[in-house]
Amino acid sequence: MTEPAMGLQSSRRNSGQHELRGRTELKLPAHEQIKDTVFRRAVDLLDAGDTAGLRAHLTDHPEVIHQRVSVGDGNYFSNPTLLEFVAENPVRRGRLPPNIVEVAKVILDAGVRTDQAIIDSTLVLVSSGRVPRECNAQVALIDLLCDYDADPNCGMLPALAHGAFEAVDALIRCEARVDLTVAAATGRIDDVRQMLAGADNESRHRALALAAQHGHVEIVRLLLDAGEDSNRNNPVGCHPHSSPLHQAAFAGHEHVVRLLVERGARLDIKDTKFQGTPLDWARFAGQTEIEKYLSVKR
Repeated sequence: MTEPAMGLQSSRRNSGQHELRGRTELKLPAHEQIKDTVFRRAVDLLDAGDTAGLRAHLTDHPEVIHQRVSVGDGNYFSNPTLLEFVAENPVRRGRLPPNIVEVAKVILDAGVRTDQAIIDSTLVLVSSGRVPRECNAQVALIDLLCDYDADPNCGMLPALAHGAFEAVDALIRCEARVDLTVAAATGRIDDVRQMLAGADNESRHRALALAAQHGHVEIVRLLLDAGEDSNRNNPVGCHPHSSPLHQAAFAGHEHVVRLLVERGARLDIKDTKFQGTPLDWARFAGQTEIEKYLSVKR
C-alpha cells in the first residue's frame, strides 16, 4: 500500500501509477509463490469461486484455516492467511469471483471467525484494495467482515489514504469512529471545527495530510491556522514519504497547492522514496496548471 513514483524514467513512472492506485504487485503473484500444495489448492478453489470444493477441502485440511504462508519480499502481504486472499490486495489475478462474499463466508465459518487478528487484517486489505472496489464487492465484504466482529476502525485509515470513500461510508455504517482524521479527509468541516481544539498532534498531522490529498482547501486552512506544519512529511499510514504539497500537486488540487505555497510550503522538498519535488509530481501526473504555477514560484 504504497505511493506514486516520481522518477523520470518510464519504468519508475509505471511503477508509481500502480502504487498510487493500490496496485502494488509482487514480482510473482502470491499464489504462484505458495510451496505448500494443500494451501495452494485452497487458494485456487477460492479464486475459482468453488464454495463446495473449498468447504470440502477445509473439512479435510482444517490446519489451512489458520495457517500462514510465506510470499513476497517483505511487503505488507508477506505472511498471509487464506482469508486475506479474498481481498486480492496486492493484485494477483486482477479479478474476484462473483460469489467472493460467499467464498469468504465459507472460510469464516470453517473456523476463522474465532481469530480476530485475521479478520481485522483482511478488513484492512479489503478497505484499501482496488479490485474489490472495481468488482463491486468491497462494501459487501466489509459488511460481512464486520458482521463477524471485525473492528471497523482498523480499516478506516487505509481506506482514507487510498480514497476509497464508499468503503469509508461502509465502515462508518458499521460504527467506525468519525474522528478528526475522518472528518478532515471527507470534508466534514463543521466536525473539524468542533474537534480541532481537543485533538492531539498525531490526529492533526493526519488531518492535514488527508485534507490536502483530497482537496479540502478550507479544512487545510483551518489546520494551518491552528499551527500545523506543511513542510513535514505526512505521518505513517498517509503516504509518509511525501508532504501535503506533493499529494495536492499530484491529485490536481490547485486551490490547496496555492494555499500551501502562500502559507510557506517549500517547493524544494523532495519525497524520500523517489526524490521528486512537488513540481516533479505535478509534471508526472499531467497537472499542467499546477506545473506552471509551481514553475513560476520555484
